[in-house]
Amino acid sequence: MMTLPNILTFFRILITPVFIVCLFEDFPGAHIWALFLFVIASITDAYDGYYARKNDMVTDTGRFLDPLADKILVSSAFISFAIMGLIDFWMVGLILFRDLFVTGLRIIMTRNGFTMMTSQIAKSKTGVQLGIIIFTLIFLSLKGLGWVMSNEIHLFILEYELVYYFTAVAVFFTLYTGISYVQDNHKAIKEIMN
Repeated sequence: MMTLPNILTFFRILITPVFIVCLFEDFPGAHIWALFLFVIASITDAYDGYYARKNDMVTDTGRFLDPLADKILVSSAFISFAIMGLIDFWMVGLILFRDLFVTGLRIIMTRNGFTMMTSQIAKSKTGVQLGIIIFTLIFLSLKGLGWVMSNEIHLFILEYELVYYFTAVAVFFTLYTGISYVQDNHKAIKEIMN
């Protein structure tokens, strides 16, 4: 069903390969374009769900595609950063494991007639991940600007490995939200297991 929220979700999926190309290409302003595309995609992520709920346009397709589009975009960014040597692959692995675990849990609960409860802290996971990705993209963009101030900031972030440590914090927060899903839904999980 091609509602505006679903179109925005499809757009977010289609923009991901272009975002990745901009990350790895070395044409002038490539990283700035990657930052711009990621910010646009993040805005559509925030807007499509809000618009769908406000205008009673929530569909099964949207419920499936919206989190999938988020995972594709965010996972692509973190995998790219690992390939670029900015973060370690174990960080990406833990993020992907958590997302697959929660997605699997949601599917099992839905098939057994339960609705997964989402805590406020779990909802903030996406915001934390988007924040560190945007920070990393800004870091990458600073190098190509050629301004004295931008070069100093870039060197400061590089020297203190801020991308690495901020991502590590985001990873452990992501894992914590996965644990919170289990805690918030433990009664339903217990019933399903029995």
